[in-house]
Amino acid sequence: MNAFLAKSPVVNHVEHQHELDSLCASLRELPEIAAKRAISLAATQRDELTPLSLEQKYALPGDDCAAFKSGDGYQLLAMEGMLPPFVAQDPKAAGWSSVMVNVSDIAAMGGRPSAIVNAYWHHDSEASAILLKHMKRACDVFGIHFAGGHSSIQSGYTPALAVAITGYAKNLLSCYHLKPGQRLFMLTDLTGSWHGNLPYWGCVQGKTPEQIREQWNIPAQLAEAGLAVAAKDISNGGIMGTLIMMLELTGCGADIDLNAIRHPQGDLLRWLRAFQSFGFLLAVDSDRVSAMLKFFQNSHLSCSPIGTITSSGKINLDYFGAKAEFWDIHAQPLTGMGVKAEAEMSEGEMKNAIR
Repeated sequence: MNAFLAKSPVVNHVEHQHELDSLCASLRELPEIAAKRAISLAATQRDELTPLSLEQKYALPGDDCAAFKSGDGYQLLAMEGMLPPFVAQDPKAAGWSSVMVNVSDIAAMGGRPSAIVNAYWHHDSEASAILLKHMKRACDVFGIHFAGGHSSIQSGYTPALAVAITGYAKNLLSCYHLKPGQRLFMLTDLTGSWHGNLPYWGCVQGKTPEQIREQWNIPAQLAEAGLAVAAKDISNGGIMGTLIMMLELTGCGADIDLNAIRHPQGDLLRWLRAFQSFGFLLAVDSDRVSAMLKFFQNSHLSCSPIGTITSSGKINLDYFGAKAEFWDIHAQPLTGMGVKAEAEMSEGEMKNAIR
């Protein structure tokens, strides 16, 4: 191949298309995304026959928290379980993470956390004490109450931990608020670092408790200022897995510019699949985009538009002009929540969704 041909835009486009197609294939095969299909079981418990008001939907599975109208705002309730191998192998990190991920769920709803309760099972008293110590440490850092729970320690038990949280939101961020034409932003903290070779990006190291609390309260500030209408925290499943779940409630789609996603140096795939200790997808009305950018102009955080909400029901990706359909929300329901669950699904469709 001569030098001129090597620099040809046509050749570059072919290479970018190949890279994008390969990236999409790798993302679709991620076990973290496939694991979200278990949520389909909860979708079968939704009331599909009775028309529901928006406030009734807020209380159902689908968003990061259940939200119940209370006074001039919303009471929030969420729960997270830690993987048993994680609890067994690293009780310090499991204890901390069980609180942090719950706080992120509250933040994703535009709320502020108030208290947690926990339940754990273990065969080792010393490891159990480590779990409790670091749950309490995390609560102190995030400024929330470490309430009661359930403890069970007996020989032969497999280590397991579940933590529930309450919080309160003045203005609710909900994925039910998604509409075509809104801009999709990604909020993240690129001052963090990778956790070994794992697809986990941490960002609390070196920050004071006051700084950490202020950072996790930012989504609530955005909600209260009317800068964002919906959010979802970037958790297991990474950016794309989170986006699928975010869109499913309304059946909307999204056009995403991968080049607009700011990320650490290195492999883009690793960043797209990463569990971010602090990371959110935000939906912003088009007339609030400038105000959103201004809000973060002097911040150490990165908050940039990465795409647009559409009515297509599909996630379409753009990579240096190459384009690919990554996911069809209606043809490939992941969690079974939202419009797919509320529509009349055939028995075969429901079995496929659960599988």
